[in-house]
Amino acid sequence: MPNYLAPGVYVEEVSSGSKPIEGVGTAVGAFIGFAEKGPVNEPVLVTNWTQFTQAFGGFVDGSYLAHSVYGYFLNGGGRAYVVRVGAEGPRGAVAQLPTGADTPPLTLRARAGVDAEISVAVEESTKDTFKLVVKKAGKVEETHENLSTRRGPGFVVTALRQRSKLIEVEEQQAGKLAAPVTGTEVVLAHVDAAPAVSARDYIGDAADRTGFAGLEAIDDVTMLCAPDLMAAHQRGLLDEDGVKAVQEAMIAHCELMSDRVAILDSPKGLNAQQVRKWRTDFAGYDSKYATMYWPWVKVVDPLSGKTNEIPPSGHLAGVWARSDATRGVHKAPANEQLRGVVALELAITKSEHDALNPIGLNCLRSFPGQGIRVWGARTLSSDPEWRYLNVRRLFNYVEKSILQGTNWVVFEPNDPKLWDSVKRTITMFLRGVWRDGALFGRTPNESFYVKCDEENNPQENRDNGILTVEIGIAPVKPAEFVVFRISQYAEGAGLEE
Repeated sequence: MPNYLAPGVYVEEVSSGSKPIEGVGTAVGAFIGFAEKGPVNEPVLVTNWTQFTQAFGGFVDGSYLAHSVYGYFLNGGGRAYVVRVGAEGPRGAVAQLPTGADTPPLTLRARAGVDAEISVAVEESTKDTFKLVVKKAGKVEETHENLSTRRGPGFVVTALRQRSKLIEVEEQQAGKLAAPVTGTEVVLAHVDAAPAVSARDYIGDAADRTGFAGLEAIDDVTMLCAPDLMAAHQRGLLDEDGVKAVQEAMIAHCELMSDRVAILDSPKGLNAQQVRKWRTDFAGYDSKYATMYWPWVKVVDPLSGKTNEIPPSGHLAGVWARSDATRGVHKAPANEQLRGVVALELAITKSEHDALNPIGLNCLRSFPGQGIRVWGARTLSSDPEWRYLNVRRLFNYVEKSILQGTNWVVFEPNDPKLWDSVKRTITMFLRGVWRDGALFGRTPNESFYVKCDEENNPQENRDNGILTVEIGIAPVKPAEFVVFRISQYAEGAGLEE
């Protein structure tokens, strides 16, 4: 309390205690896959296609990541985190510096656009630090001192990425880097890129911030896609069990975080019966935090003009973002046109769709005069409560908004004054959600309730430092089946007005 020593009038700014809840973002994608260049196992935020090409390069034959991100932005996506895995794509001139008998070598790669002969010599190497001298056409061009194998200001991967115009270091997929042997000198030679990826590379480790497990540290991701999982399958790097293991891990990641949904792809070339078998034979495909779309889509490579068939997950993530921006997260992201898609891999019949929709497999359909549209809005959950995708994503939005908007409550006195303040704050937020059309009911009282009083906060809970707030909301469900009952009308036999 301030001291008042001299006579006068004083003004004090006093906090009201409660703070309004702001809605969180609902459409931030995360993409895992192969790229032409860029950091490995490091989530990089991109907000447009130009930023992606600057960080990861352009389109790569046999890879779907670039096409998927391009389709994401084309369909309305705004922000995305990209994680590069494996060693796919052109690598240019490479060489390996030996580090000792028990440690893997240090892999060097020439930077994009460097065509001259590059050699690298190791000087003043200790256990953790070393010095590299880089020569171009036999002439010393760069000297990099105090490089370190430990993460920090001198970490060799980061340091060379920032300082060198000629070379960069490939970060190890597993294990730690070791200092190269003193006196070693190697010449970077052009070799064919040999893809090396496993299920573990995709899944990664949360502690090491690798794979999509590393995305646990990023709170604003709401959509998870791994289009190049199918590229690895096509190249024989992952069998069907490996693909399903990664997709199950994607589902587990989304369930753990409880704020994002996995958009899964099916393998290429499956007909309706085969994709139904793929969906139903795997017990792990039963989750309210996952969805699957089929068939693949045909797109045109903007550079070569060729038509490619790619998994649809990236384009669908963009459709979700566009639907959220124009209608809101409560609107099912369906009956929306797919931009940048020239055709579907397979045109399906209504009877085939009848067999796939009940098992939660969302189909893409082509309609005359209406283009190619998303014609499904279901999760992979067998629980009818969580059947619809928009219901899951609406709850994600409401839950995360309330969690982030009520941090001020922690350590406040747990008394009726706080209960009323929390109830008022959440009620005002949900009233706004109701006004946006996301909740079912003619009035707010029909659409939601918030309970926070002595009944659900008894003395024993208060003694344990627990504040309980009970919230119920009535989400709107999509009109998935529109039925018109038509009969013959006899004149004069109509209903009276």
